Amino acid sequence: MNARTDIADRLLRWFEDHGRRDLPWQHPRSGYRVWVSEIMLQQTQVATVIDYFNAFMARFPDIHTLAEAPADDVMRHWAGLGYYARARNLHAAAKQVVAEHGGELPADVDALMTLPGIGRSTAGAIRAQAFDAWAPILDGNAKRVLARYHGVDGAPGEAAFEKALWALAERETPHERVADYTQAIMDLGATLCTRRNPDCPACPLSDDCVAYRQGRQHEIPAARRRKRRPLRHTRMLVLQRGPDEILFQRRPPAGIWGGLWALPEVPAERDPETWCRDALGLAPDAVRELEPLRHGFTHFELEIRPLHMQVEDAAGIMDADDCAWHDRNAPPGVPAPIARLIRRLPETP
Repeated sequence: MNARTDIADRLLRWFEDHGRRDLPWQHPRSGYRVWVSEIMLQQTQVATVIDYFNAFMARFPDIHTLAEAPADDVMRHWAGLGYYARARNLHAAAKQVVAEHGGELPADVDALMTLPGIGRSTAGAIRAQAFDAWAPILDGNAKRVLARYHGVDGAPGEAAFEKALWALAERETPHERVADYTQAIMDLGATLCTRRNPDCPACPLSDDCVAYRQGRQHEIPAARRRKRRPLRHTRMLVLQRGPDEILFQRRPPAGIWGGLWALPEVPAERDPETWCRDALGLAPDAVRELEPLRHGFTHFELEIRPLHMQVEDAAGIMDADDCAWHDRNAPPGVPAPIARLIRRLPETP
């Protein structure tokens, strides 16, 4: 393992010329803005997050506004980012901060970790980025940089690997310019020390990087062992009233797309037309199958078989609180695959 501990000095010098210093959550930099950005950046790249962040801030400019907002509104502004539990946790955490901390996000790592959706690395990033106070981080980019530089074998998620890297993160994090350092190590991992084809000659740490010296950049860190994702199937009803209105149904709060609006899902053992009458109080006049749509989740693939049903008499719809008609061109907050499905519907029924 590499014994040198001057990573911070070299990273900070590199950051002056090459770091990302114009991200929207950095101007102005506040606990709330940094927190929202860190949650959005979990599992999502910076380029994707920027537009969502700006729109989210325009609608929810402070923690009180977010805490008081209807859940549907929060989910609508998250729609398309995926991993929707992040949005539910963010909303719940905002309410907790208002109730327990007077609307001020705490700067203490342990206090931050009591909030839904905030783990050790996210808490460290918030403390470092928002308050410029010492705290180590260990997101995917920082793991890769530290593992390669120090020659730590193992794969993300393995207990021994994670423990070793947390010790290194604590050792390498400086007590001054902490916000710049944490941004620098994340930027280095995102731009030079990338998972594939790292640009080692341009890296400020390459002179004594163990992985580079040994030619093992593509071995460190080891890849996670991925299981083959099973394929699941579901049938969803595209119930159309007139030329433009589609019926949407709110998903249960738990499970995939929890709390979002989607299309009614038919149980596998039920006849779609019969279920439509029994569960929704609707009698479709015409039924046709549409092209299946496939969407990948972390642990499985989902194939959606859409069934288009034209409905003339919609007066008998049941469970009105969880069902609503919307113009196909202005759907509520829906998951990305549902939005794609709606966009490709034919213009006329």
